[in-house]
Amino acid sequence: MTTGQVWAGVDVGKEHHWVCAVDDSGKVVLSRRLVNDEQPIRELVAEIDELAERVSWTVDLTTVYAALVLTVLADAGKTVRYLAGRAVWQASATYRGGEAKTDAKDARVIADQARMRGQDLPVLHPDDDLISELRMLTGHRADLVADRTRTINRLRQQLVAVCPALERAAQPSQDRGWVILLARYQRPKAIRQSGVSRLTKVLTDAGVRNAASIAAAAVAAVKTQTMRLPGEEVAAGLIADLAREVIALDDRIKTTDADIEGRFRRHPLAEVITSMPGIGFRLGAEFLAAVGDPALIGSADQLAAWAGLAPVSRDSGKRTGRLHTPKRYSRRLRRVMYMSALTAIRCDPDSKAYYQRKRDEGKRPIPATICLARRRTNVLYALIRDNRTWQPDSPPVTAAA
Repeated sequence: MTTGQVWAGVDVGKEHHWVCAVDDSGKVVLSRRLVNDEQPIRELVAEIDELAERVSWTVDLTTVYAALVLTVLADAGKTVRYLAGRAVWQASATYRGGEAKTDAKDARVIADQARMRGQDLPVLHPDDDLISELRMLTGHRADLVADRTRTINRLRQQLVAVCPALERAAQPSQDRGWVILLARYQRPKAIRQSGVSRLTKVLTDAGVRNAASIAAAAVAAVKTQTMRLPGEEVAAGLIADLAREVIALDDRIKTTDADIEGRFRRHPLAEVITSMPGIGFRLGAEFLAAVGDPALIGSADQLAAWAGLAPVSRDSGKRTGRLHTPKRYSRRLRRVMYMSALTAIRCDPDSKAYYQRKRDEGKRPIPATICLARRRTNVLYALIRDNRTWQPDSPPVTAAA
């Protein structure tokens, strides 16, 4: 073992990683491909420990591809820092080879940047099982919702090929009753022959609340068309398949929501987070998935910057005091804060009044909502810090831009 310190950079991959270690002077002392298996990772960690008294580890990804290596490093008691992949890409242009990219070069850039930037890089903290499960489930739910949207778009496209008027009248993305109807009836002739009363009975038996209005709208739409369009039979079959697929996706989303809520309610801060107007179990779970351990949030300003709600300086020479929207922030966390602010405008009088005040000052709807979201980060941080639920008159918040 040599004295001093080495910095180990890990270029994370799916099947294998590349690990590079540099010494105090930036000289490469180890560069090796590493299979993404537990035993090889443990052996390499032990080997690098023999290189110096102190070893600093840095990775460029925190996704599932890095889960095993991060878990092994945490089990070995190692502190791991994070260097974003975009920062690695920007820094690599200043190294030999310019724009050339290899795993070995990326690992060396990660290690060397960690050596030079040191304490500027954030430390990664291992998530507990509950946070990891919420992160997986919320990500899976987002995929299911995206699949549902794509399926409905394809359904509407096929519906135009059968009856454009019916496509305009149908609202499958907003009303499950339309999806149930289209799973049973797709052809204009069949809908006309069934009539309003029969369609209403079919939908009522299926548990649709506004069955009569959907049936009346469908019959009125198909009565405007008497001609049979080319390919109607195939299009009708596709519509039925797509409608059944939407129903299945709705059921899967409902099941996933139940799993998310069950796990979210087990978190010690669940009641605190959902006490905020506009935050339910879904957004609360997404918040925990985005921030990990809320105890690691240093301040309300840090939370706002993390969510991209705090403007950043853009000064140069005599041009000072100019701010602009940040480009590097957590999209997931920003979505939570923005969507919860939108909901709070509708259900919380104080939030609605604040939003209206910003609108009266001349701000457009989106900037006014962002102002409200920024203000709410102060409240949410104070609630988490004090471990208390929200009350209309508490806690006091500092002024927000």
